[in-house]
Amino acid sequence: MENNYAHTRENHIHQELIPRAASFFKVVGDETRMKILCTIAREELCVNDIAEKVAMTKSAVSHQLKLLKDEDLVKSRRDGKNIFYSLDDQHVLDIIEIAFTHIEHKSHDEGCTCSCCRGEE
Repeated sequence: MENNYAHTRENHIHQELIPRAASFFKVVGDETRMKILCTIAREELCVNDIAEKVAMTKSAVSHQLKLLKDEDLVKSRRDGKNIFYSLDDQHVLDIIEIAFTHIEHKSHDEGCTCSCCRGEE
């Protein structure tokens, strides 16, 4: 089975992917959008529920969801009058979890003995 990440690990980064990756990280790099992504990471929610959980107006959440959807980070499903949002696929969740793991790891002291710093994870 071919490794989907071989092009980065072998330093064969496809030049045409760089602008798309930059656009992806620009969208993900916004704190408000990151809160929304984390809110729908484990469950499908409608705009009202997302707005309540992130303490924003429905209008503001809808605007951010459009940007996330345009970047294929979020998908939607209509059920009657409600539209439910979830992460587009497992890759989005993987990237978020890797980012948090990296941030937590880099915040440890030099003498840290946790399993992550010892290389056990």
